[in-house]
Amino acid sequence: MPFADEMIGTSTVAHLVASVASALPGAPLTVLRGASARIAGLALRERVDLLEGALLTDVPGRYPGLAEAVRAALDGPVPLHGWAVWPVSTAVAAAAVEDGTPATFDDAVVLLERLTGVLTSEFAIRTLINHDPDRALAAALAWTASPDEHVRRLASEGTRPYLPWAIRVPALSARGDATLPVLDALYRDPSEYVRRSVANHLNDLSRDHPGLVVRTAARWLADPAPDGSTPRLVRHALRTLVKKGDPGALALLGYASPRR
Repeated sequence: MPFADEMIGTSTVAHLVASVASALPGAPLTVLRGASARIAGLALRERVDLLEGALLTDVPGRYPGLAEAVRAALDGPVPLHGWAVWPVSTAVAAAAVEDGTPATFDDAVVLLERLTGVLTSEFAIRTLINHDPDRALAAALAWTASPDEHVRRLASEGTRPYLPWAIRVPALSARGDATLPVLDALYRDPSEYVRRSVANHLNDLSRDHPGLVVRTAARWLADPAPDGSTPRLVRHALRTLVKKGDPGALALLGYASPRR
């Protein structure tokens, strides 16, 4: 796993400043420029939060201004790329929630979809899920039909109950079946990149809803992908339940339950 400095360090801040400055000529970007001197010693998420806050402070116009600046930075002479996109995406989500209108929410969904092709928006989408779970999950379900594997993976990865490094979304843990339509749409995906996310997502669900996970895995095995990938996906998805000796998971994979 890369160190925080390798992911979001002073070079990342410099690129973010250059990209945003190219989109907003003449903007002082005082807080963002000063982040380079404050980033040392911070944990990874603290670095993301620092840069997110700087963007929300420095870019004028609240959500409309930020969204316009981000789109301009993506298409500008210094295009956004790499880990600098992480705090940009979370700033977009935070500004959309602050605005609070359905139109802004929907625009943020579209912008996060575009950003995820540069660097995953899986962390940012969770802010929108916390704000309006049903609207955000409907967007995630629509993403499962995207021709872009990065967007399809976002549908699964961004809605994982226990996504590493991400904020928790209580609705995802409490409503175990809330994301099943997304997983059902993706478990036979042609991309291993997407299928691995589906397996990890189902494994996350097993922490709180083991019975639901076993029943879902059984359904998938009964209607597998033509390429033969489903048994492997299911084994990966049930790994935590197998380690715990869950009888249903063991039986589904053809193992005898451990003797008591």
